[in-house]
Amino acid sequence: MDTPHILVVDDEQKTVELVAELLERHHMRVYSANSVSEAEASLNEHQIDLIVLDVMMPGEDGVSFCRRLRQESTIPILMLSAMGDDIDRIIGLEMGADDYLAKPFNPRELIARIRTILRRAPSVEQIEQFDKQVFYAFNQFTLNPDTRTLQEDGSIVELTSGEFAVLLALVERAPRILSRDQLLEYSRGAAANPFDRSIDTHISRLRSKLEKNTRRPELIKTVRNLGYAFAATVEKVSE
Repeated sequence: MDTPHILVVDDEQKTVELVAELLERHHMRVYSANSVSEAEASLNEHQIDLIVLDVMMPGEDGVSFCRRLRQESTIPILMLSAMGDDIDRIIGLEMGADDYLAKPFNPRELIARIRTILRRAPSVEQIEQFDKQVFYAFNQFTLNPDTRTLQEDGSIVELTSGEFAVLLALVERAPRILSRDQLLEYSRGAAANPFDRSIDTHISRLRSKLEKNTRRPELIKTVRNLGYAFAATVEKVSE
């Protein structure tokens, strides 16, 4: 991606300006908004590749906007919050955010997380080439690592880029047991935080989309005290 288009949404104008200056120094094009209504107007006007979204804003907050946006779009979302509480991070991820970063943040970490998310997100051109790629088949699903898409009986299953990265890590290494730290490393690379516990949230959301019975999962198994394993038979297909 030559010039990523980033939408920064925060009611604090100084924060918007600081983030915008940082991203522009790293060759990203930035659009800004100080409210959800301004963000929606920008999304309607521009092709946005990723949203940096503040949690606490007057009027509609970032969590509510993230939840609404996830009902109609898979655009990557990185949430920012001054609170930095585990509960806030989990809520944001459960609403569909791809990643979460507490304020104040290290500028290099923000850039690393944005780049990681963008690498995981598919482009329109990639999605159109779905049938020409190498993919993994299991049960009624097909998982394409090149286009970052998952299909169930030919229909797209909407996943955030974070959910997809975790699923791909499990499928590529099935039936190997992966610890939470290993899943973080495989799905986030250099942006992984050893204290991050978002893997459990991603697993829960994946099960809600893939499993017939989330109380008795057949695809993603929990291995007590060890981590998770992908239990289905996986076939690597090339076309």
